[in-house]
Amino acid sequence: MRTPIVFILLFFLFVNNGNSQEAHDFDFDKRVKVALREAGNHLLLSQGDSTSIITPVKKLDNQVYKLSFNNVLSFDPANLSNALEKSLMRVGIEKNYLVEVKQCENTEITYSYQTNFGEENVLIPCGGREVPQSCYEIFVEFSENNSLPVEDSKSEIIFYILVASVLLFLAFVFYSKYYWYKNKEENTDVTALGIFQFYPEQNKLIKEAEEITLTNKESELLEILVARPNEVVKREELTKKVWEDNGVIVGRSLDTYISKLRKKLQEDKSIKITNVHGVGYKLEVV
Repeated sequence: MRTPIVFILLFFLFVNNGNSQEAHDFDFDKRVKVALREAGNHLLLSQGDSTSIITPVKKLDNQVYKLSFNNVLSFDPANLSNALEKSLMRVGIEKNYLVEVKQCENTEITYSYQTNFGEENVLIPCGGREVPQSCYEIFVEFSENNSLPVEDSKSEIIFYILVASVLLFLAFVFYSKYYWYKNKEENTDVTALGIFQFYPEQNKLIKEAEEITLTNKESELLEILVARPNEVVKREELTKKVWEDNGVIVGRSLDTYISKLRKKLQEDKSIKITNVHGVGYKLEVV
């Protein structure tokens, strides 16, 4: 159940990031309009005009805004530049932008300049020389390739950290499942023997959480006996399969290893390795 939940969380993060971006765009739009109206007011006041009306700021394109007035005006380009820069910075906008001043009648560009934040000594052309009185519209175009304000950048960084964390968690979950599956595959050669689990390939017995190590010979003997429960296996067969293939046979070796196996299995009274005198051994499983 954990994996679907993680996918839902990942989907939520991406959707939330999309919503955050939309909210950021909407917030940016509002802040720009407030800043431009404030800049327009400062521009009029610098000319001693406190009665003219600033018409609503219009958004013409994704990054282009228009500021206009209901009366004619004359202004110093330096005053326009200072008013725009201060007003935009006051609302937390530090984007590069292009300013164009056009005449209302013929849309001819009377004055223009570009500001790059972070650069010192930005040149404002014609500063100190007033633009002749006329009907003007001021267009401000923001650059597309700018960093977000600091608080938005932090939000974006946090989002990507969360996405990376979720992806790492997913990788961990998938790796854990793969490891479990692989380990299970490797341990498929297991035989239930009373209270024990017998792993012949790994030479061990498992009782609950306890692991009992077997020698190669012990494991080989037990594997033969487990394969034929409650059946007598002749001594000759046991010694041939376990010792003769290795080229060494010691007289009492079989009895010694059988004795060791009995001790390791003694905790389960339902399992016995009995000696059939003169014949061999039998694994009795109740």
